[in-house]
Amino acid sequence: MIDKVFEKSIQKQFEFDEEVASVFDDMLNRSVPFYKEMQRLTINFALKFLEEDNKVYDLGCSTASTLIELSKHCDKNLELIGIDNSKAMLDRAANKCKAFGVDIKLIESDIFDADLTQAQLIISNYTLQFIRPLQREKLIAKIYNSLNDKGVFIFSEKVISPHKVLNKQCIDEYYDFKKTQGYSEFEIAQKREALENVLIPYSEDENRKMIKDAGFTHCETLFKWVNFATFIAIK
Repeated sequence: MIDKVFEKSIQKQFEFDEEVASVFDDMLNRSVPFYKEMQRLTINFALKFLEEDNKVYDLGCSTASTLIELSKHCDKNLELIGIDNSKAMLDRAANKCKAFGVDIKLIESDIFDADLTQAQLIISNYTLQFIRPLQREKLIAKIYNSLNDKGVFIFSEKVISPHKVLNKQCIDEYYDFKKTQGYSEFEIAQKREALENVLIPYSEDENRKMIKDAGFTHCETLFKWVNFATFIAIK
C-alpha cells in the first residue's frame, strides 16, 4: 500500500500502529534515502561474520524485511529472531515470512525485556533513535553483553550535524529528497511534527562514543547519505 498517513492533519505523536504498519514498507523506501542499498550492505557485511547455526537478532524488526533478505542470501542454517513491540508490524512480518517460506521467530516484546543470548549478529535499523537517550546506553550495554566474542552489531540511524548551519542544510536536502518521492510539503511538515520528541537522533561521533563506551573494540561507518548512516561495531 502507498503511504498516505500524513495527508491528513495529525491527531497524535508518531507511533507504529496499524495505520503505519499497513504502509510501512512503502514509507521506508520513500522516506529513507538509499534504504535498499543500506539493507544490501547490512546483509553483505553480516554474511562475512556468520557461521553455521549462528543466532541473529533484529531489534525493531518491523515487517522483517531485513531478516527475510538475509535468509534469502545466506546458504548457512541460521537462527533468525525478530523482536518488535508492535503487534501490527509483527502480523505483517508473519505474513511475509509465510509468503517467502522463511523460518523466522517473531517475538512481540519491549527490547529491554527481550532475552538476547549468544548472538553472533544483532541488527538494529532506525530503532535506537526512538529510545530515550538515558535508556539508549543501557540498551547498547545489553547488546554488547549478548554478543559472542567477535560478534557484530550493525545498525542504521538518522544522524545530526553538530554544525548548526550544516545541520539545517542537511535537513533541507532531506526534505528535497522526500519531495522527489512524491511527498507534499504538508505531509513532510505533518510527519516532522508527529516525530517531534519521539525520534531523537545523535551525531555520528555520539553514536561511535556510545558504542566504544560499551566496550566494542571498533566502530566503522559503512554508509552515509547526508543525515542517514549505517554503522558496524565489533565486540
